[in-house]
Amino acid sequence: MGSAQTGLTNMAATKPTLSTKARTLATLVGNLASAQIQPLEFFTVADWRANPARVLNGLCKRFDEGDPLVVRSSALNEDSATASMAGCFTSVLNVRGAAALQAAIGEVITSYGSELDPLDEVLVQPMLSGVNLSGVAFSHDPATGSPYRVVNYALGADTTSVTGGAGQTRTFVAASGVHDMPTDMGKVLALLDELQSLFPGWPLDIEFALAAPEDTLYLLQVRPLVMPQPLTDGVQHQALLARVADKVRAAQQPHPYLHGRSTVFGVMPDWNPAEIIGIRPRPLALSLYRDLVTDAIWAYQRNNYGYRNLRSFPLLVNFAGQPYIDVRLSFNSFIPKDVEGGLADRLADYYIDRLIAAPTLHDKVEFEIVFSCYTLDLPQRLEVLADAGFSELDRSQLADSLRALTNRIINRDNGLWRADEAKLTELIARREEILASGLDPVSRIYWLLEDCKRYGTLPFAGLARAGFIAVQMLKSLVAVGVFTQEDYECFMNGLNTVSSQLSRDLGSLDRTSFLSRYGHLRPGTYDILSPRYDEAPEDYLGGNRSSEGHGERKPFALSLDQMRSIAKLLEQHGLSSDVVGLFDFLQAGIELREYAKFVFTRNLSDALSLFRDWGGRYGFSTDELAYANIGCIRELYAGADDPKAVLARSIDEGKARYRETSQLWLPPLITKPEDVWAFHVPECEPNFVTQGSVTGSVVKPEQRDRLAGAIVFIPSADPGFDWLFSHPIAGLVTAYGGVNSHMAIRANELGLPAVIGAGDTLFRQWSQAQRLHIDCAGRRVEVLS
Repeated sequence: MGSAQTGLTNMAATKPTLSTKARTLATLVGNLASAQIQPLEFFTVADWRANPARVLNGLCKRFDEGDPLVVRSSALNEDSATASMAGCFTSVLNVRGAAALQAAIGEVITSYGSELDPLDEVLVQPMLSGVNLSGVAFSHDPATGSPYRVVNYALGADTTSVTGGAGQTRTFVAASGVHDMPTDMGKVLALLDELQSLFPGWPLDIEFALAAPEDTLYLLQVRPLVMPQPLTDGVQHQALLARVADKVRAAQQPHPYLHGRSTVFGVMPDWNPAEIIGIRPRPLALSLYRDLVTDAIWAYQRNNYGYRNLRSFPLLVNFAGQPYIDVRLSFNSFIPKDVEGGLADRLADYYIDRLIAAPTLHDKVEFEIVFSCYTLDLPQRLEVLADAGFSELDRSQLADSLRALTNRIINRDNGLWRADEAKLTELIARREEILASGLDPVSRIYWLLEDCKRYGTLPFAGLARAGFIAVQMLKSLVAVGVFTQEDYECFMNGLNTVSSQLSRDLGSLDRTSFLSRYGHLRPGTYDILSPRYDEAPEDYLGGNRSSEGHGERKPFALSLDQMRSIAKLLEQHGLSSDVVGLFDFLQAGIELREYAKFVFTRNLSDALSLFRDWGGRYGFSTDELAYANIGCIRELYAGADDPKAVLARSIDEGKARYRETSQLWLPPLITKPEDVWAFHVPECEPNFVTQGSVTGSVVKPEQRDRLAGAIVFIPSADPGFDWLFSHPIAGLVTAYGGVNSHMAIRANELGLPAVIGAGDTLFRQWSQAQRLHIDCAGRRVEVLS
């Protein structure tokens, strides 16, 4: 029997070595300054089989009678450089008394199964009491190999809640070299750093706990972190982060043409790139999104609709290829153009301060933070500004400006949205002309995208604004008591949107007719790697027919009392519309927003298909073309350069940039330069494992006949679901669990795309779908059907 302090083998005097679970801990006793290790004893299966009474007697002498013990596995094939076997074997907690101890040892040995080796070990330690916080930590990001210390922890006494994924956990990320951290996280980082110095060259995976008294840090386990990819160069990574932090610092300075003292950056506000192109889009998708929307179109159309002039300001900033919205720009662009400068300054600062104080609102800024249009409950909503020091005159001036702006948009006869609707018709006609022309492929791609901007994304940006105002106006009818929530839902359900029409057509049209109308759609609108519906109909449509939309829907109708109330409210609030005109706008605003996207994405989708075919003729695969910058098309259209050379150069540069993009892990909201180096991952953000992507059917684990090629949804990251890996599943989603949980480790080892710890809301939402696409590199999940 081996012991760290008393026993046949005094291992405390040896140099720390990565070996079995028990022997690694034993070699660290007396060599570790940043944490303590509970007393331990270990023995082999051969020892146990030869003389179990002797082993039990030694254990009873070593540990106080009646104190709870933990009996843990320590097999030879655990914790190796090639496989962790995390969770494959049993540990038994709260073992009391000799009889229970004997049974627990037998249970652990039995879990070794048919592969049992006589030299496999069993580890016994006292149960740790007074635990306040526990978790696991990595020395590197297992998905990318980048030198991020990743700490996944849970509060409370249960030391298995993180590894088992059974409850809510938090994740803290700190780049290598960061030390000035909150006390608890600082202790864990110091332990990781010390272990790295003791085991140089090894990426590590540890389990730890903070326990009374004084939150003493205990090391429970250390093992090699299985890395399917090479480690990122630490010096280059530090330089990359320094560049990003410097960019944030420079952008947060006052600007002579902007209101507000500083800015923050988010992946979800305004044109939410996280939803549209993902956190780590490939260069082609990023360049397309910038060209078609966020470089100029966004500001041009917002100014047209009565807001401040932000032309020449790109809304999207990319930090080494990761897209963020400059929130000061966004908030400036929601301030009406006639609001005087001093009030505009204070509004911009208030909006940003509000977001910093409530970062979970970063994907809800227009609903919860910004006042961007007039609604029937606006005077009541503006009262929050009084608490922030805005005078009654300030609030009145803002309300007047928003009223005038909203009236220009919703006007029944010449509302701005009507001109935008007309542009969509022109886009459809021009697209047919381009495709029927004798233009060369580069010219076709160029003009499809140019028209997409002028007649597609530009009116879409306006109609999206009208759609947002329509929804806000409907919600205000509920807020002032004219509508019930049922009225609101009845109105929305009665709309004839593209989505509702698609559902009806899927059930009524034959496959050919359906695809001729909807075949250009692709889940990743800007992603050349995302097949169109007409390129992979079985992936999206399968063999099922939808009957959605054929059921009875309760018709929406206004009562006379409601019409009178609304007419009175419109007059009281100075809104220049009658009831019929208002509801014409409400319906058109919401329906046209979706229709505009449906129309402009046809140009974009056709351009992507032409780009793929054209690049293929020069020998480039679709995957390679995803790294090109769409600017190469403008370059070739306006010049006589060698197309293959231009495209090859663009792809090579894109690949180099994307290597940096993949190494970077940033928070969804960056409020200061220091956030680039260390941050807590918001609780609502899932953990994406591997850099892979997968498309598959959504199934539950009990649907065993459908597991092959499916994305399986399980409630937690518990090792009890390990049997799933005996089936050829394509992906995994759990409701709970962190980046360091058992299922995250196993998925990473197997190269299985997984979303670990989606949270209750997203888990329920996604699990109700029929098919999903998971893009782990882009940190996106898309519902296909």
